[in-house]
Amino acid sequence: MPWLSQSSTNEVINRICDKIWLAVVQRTLRPGARLKEEELTEIFATTRARVRQALLILEQDGLVTITPNRGACIAEPSVEDAHDAFSARLAIEQRLVSRLCQTASAEDIRLLRDHIDQERKAHERGDNEAMIRLSGEFHMLIAKLSGAGLLLKILRMLTIRTSLITAMYQTQATQTCGPDEHDRILAAIEARDAQSASHEMAHHLHHLETALRLSDTPIPVSGLHEALATNLRKRPS
Repeated sequence: MPWLSQSSTNEVINRICDKIWLAVVQRTLRPGARLKEEELTEIFATTRARVRQALLILEQDGLVTITPNRGACIAEPSVEDAHDAFSARLAIEQRLVSRLCQTASAEDIRLLRDHIDQERKAHERGDNEAMIRLSGEFHMLIAKLSGAGLLLKILRMLTIRTSLITAMYQTQATQTCGPDEHDRILAAIEARDAQSASHEMAHHLHHLETALRLSDTPIPVSGLHEALATNLRKRPS
């Protein structure tokens, strides 16, 4: 997956963004963790210029905070941020599925069905990284197919933000949306039932939010090398 289906066309920069995001979601890189340019340059076998570009992209997306004289660190959203982000996602995603109920073509339905099939296969083989990626991409695909360009941009930022919030406050090591709830959303879209689609999306997002402990503080975990270098093949930049 390119960095949530947007951003730089540079493969190395996208790869850095991807790996940092996945490390956050998988809770191997904690909120507040420092992202030292020198270490990232070594881990990804690339240049400081590309590392800085990646960090700037992540800052724009709300995953990273860059402070003068301190550098970059993983953002630390508050409990209020969490409630706001999920409330905003609910309003936007209910609008998106209602719109798609009116406009979805047979090809759109096929693309969503194929995507859910990929999710199911990833769950069956226990591919955690693929599950995380595909889970987020399902929501982005709905936004893309709806043709709502503005909402797509907003949802992209909110999806990144809620991924961070989930990593910070979730009760389990890993949590993904899961293909079954996505399947029910798609069934309502295919039936052109906007009310049911909106209801299923609300149920789905509520499920994700209520699984969080929004009074807990995050547990410190690995450093950069441990979080990012695992199973990472270094490539020439």
